[in-house]
Amino acid sequence: MSQVLQSYLAGRWIGATPAQALRHAVNGQTVAYTHAEAADFAEAVDYARRVALPKLLALDFQQRASRLKALAKYLNERKEALYAVSAWTGATRADGWIDIEGGTGTLFSYASVGSAELPSGNLIHEGPALPLGKKGVFAGTHILVPRGGVAVHINAFNFPVWGLLEKFAPSFLAGMPCIGKPATATSYLTEALVRLINESGILPEGALQLVIGSTGDLLDQLDERDVVTFTGSADTAAKLRVHPNLVRHSIPFNAEADSLNAAILAPEVTPDDPEFDLYVKELVREMTVKAGQKCTAIRRAIVPRAHLDALVERVQARLAKVVVGDPAVEGVKMGPLASHAQVADVAERVALLRRSAEVMFDGGSGFAPVGVGTADGAFFPPTLLLERAPLGDAPAHDVEAFGPVSTLMPYDGLDEALALAARGRGSLVCTLVTREPQTAARMVGALAALHGRVHILDAEAAAESTGHGSPLPVLKHGGPGRAGGGEELGGLRAVRHFMQRAAAQGSPSMLAAVTGEYVRGARRIETGTHPFRRHFEDIQIGESLTTPSRVITDADVHAFGQLTGDLFYMHFDDEAAKASPFGQRIAHGYLVLSDAAGLFVVPEPGPVLANYGLDTLRFVKPVAIGDSIQVQLTAKRKIDRQKTDAQGRGQGVVAWDVQVTNQHGELVASYDILTLVAKRER
Repeated sequence: MSQVLQSYLAGRWIGATPAQALRHAVNGQTVAYTHAEAADFAEAVDYARRVALPKLLALDFQQRASRLKALAKYLNERKEALYAVSAWTGATRADGWIDIEGGTGTLFSYASVGSAELPSGNLIHEGPALPLGKKGVFAGTHILVPRGGVAVHINAFNFPVWGLLEKFAPSFLAGMPCIGKPATATSYLTEALVRLINESGILPEGALQLVIGSTGDLLDQLDERDVVTFTGSADTAAKLRVHPNLVRHSIPFNAEADSLNAAILAPEVTPDDPEFDLYVKELVREMTVKAGQKCTAIRRAIVPRAHLDALVERVQARLAKVVVGDPAVEGVKMGPLASHAQVADVAERVALLRRSAEVMFDGGSGFAPVGVGTADGAFFPPTLLLERAPLGDAPAHDVEAFGPVSTLMPYDGLDEALALAARGRGSLVCTLVTREPQTAARMVGALAALHGRVHILDAEAAAESTGHGSPLPVLKHGGPGRAGGGEELGGLRAVRHFMQRAAAQGSPSMLAAVTGEYVRGARRIETGTHPFRRHFEDIQIGESLTTPSRVITDADVHAFGQLTGDLFYMHFDDEAAKASPFGQRIAHGYLVLSDAAGLFVVPEPGPVLANYGLDTLRFVKPVAIGDSIQVQLTAKRKIDRQKTDAQGRGQGVVAWDVQVTNQHGELVASYDILTLVAKRER
């Protein structure tokens, strides 16, 4: 008998009695059952808050980032077990790679985001702090803090691994325990993933719970601390968005819905251009990868009417070479849909599209997937349709067949192409294939208003382009209107979505204590020891050094100019400088920075190992020849990245606030300097 899938809730696996049968997409055989036992979602939510949340917040951003990296490595080492189960969904190896290694790649990406961009602790300071009074004793800023709630992630059937991990990674970084609910049809793969995650022991207990089957009354258990995300159909997103309990408690709801994504071939691209073949290749790839079961797949192919026949011919020729069947058979490029129910749904929607569209390719009457047992599989042929009058009441602007189906739409002129793209009423992505920068400049602004991502493809980008249908962790994923109006991924943006933003007001000293960052105007600490002589653990936020003064001489300016080759007239030509807004010669800005560094650096070896950058540099006021400068160096921020060097010595990052003033006490330069600082040897 096939296995009974189990939910993992409140620290235990639940389920022994078979309920719904789940079938192998290739041969139709039953591979698993959902469980009949009802889940206690009140207990699951309470467990997340009472058990998981304290354990998550006992770790800081840096430590959670380290756990994500360790988990990504663990799963990659065991990925073949996931590939074996992924085959049940009908995925080719390439399809599985997108889902499985795309998922672990997202974990790696967010581990990197956390390590590089997030502080130690569990509060993000969204500075800068702004003075709110004339005396500088009252200021305000913005902070992001953990919500103290649970993230419920409801996912679609097409990416059982990536779909969960791309939502889990940023919410885990933000300190939110997660309850994942995969679509039932392919939930056996998500269950296999969660079992591996549990076996790793890397995550705190309760950080990730799993629901197999119905969500029941799960959404009724949530309150204002929680977040709900959804990936799936626009119709289901619309229903969930108005769930009474979500509305009652103003619970944030993020939807990423299937949309009628478009790809536009610009009119200047001819059949002789490489971009023409790039368009054909992109269209066919989006029709056949994952058997077209991608929320980002190209559903509407908007092409110049003048090149329609040539395009149809080339797409037909490429589709004719696509071998459909069991992915285990050598040479197969496209597998089945994920379920037999999906086949029926796609067939019904293609019938609606064919009310006004012509069939340009559908495999013909002899369509027969290769492989043993495929007659009972969930196969659907790649289907190319043509809507000759797309500006009319074309069903393709409203009906999505979530499979290997795309509709060609000819246009006359760029304005018509833009109008057709807009008929999708909001999409996740639009591709523009062009060879003219002027075309891109004209169209992308208009396209961006109704598409979450605009992918510009030309011969130059082709060598590295990740393609129309590939959301990337560092870029936002989501779109307006029909696409759900939500936003996922986008690097640090996604982490912020799972946190609560608040304005904080008070004295600079109080804001410094709250944010863990020095705020100008706050009390400074003078220890009598140069802060560069102190190890990472010993440096205090607000620890400060005021240097002696140094005069900027004419000889300094000439020597700096000769050394660097910067002979700009403002530094050397008295007459021209007098006619400038400054009225006199001034020192190089970078000379001021260099002399400032000379005032605060420590020449002998010590805990400060390296200076690797400046942030927020501003030259506030010119420094004239003969002016003197002085530096105030203050420890602004510390980040313990939990890393060691080759000798096993611990290190941390310290950001220093640098204020350079002249002999009148006026600020002439302002910046942050970043240093790598050693920890004490243990």
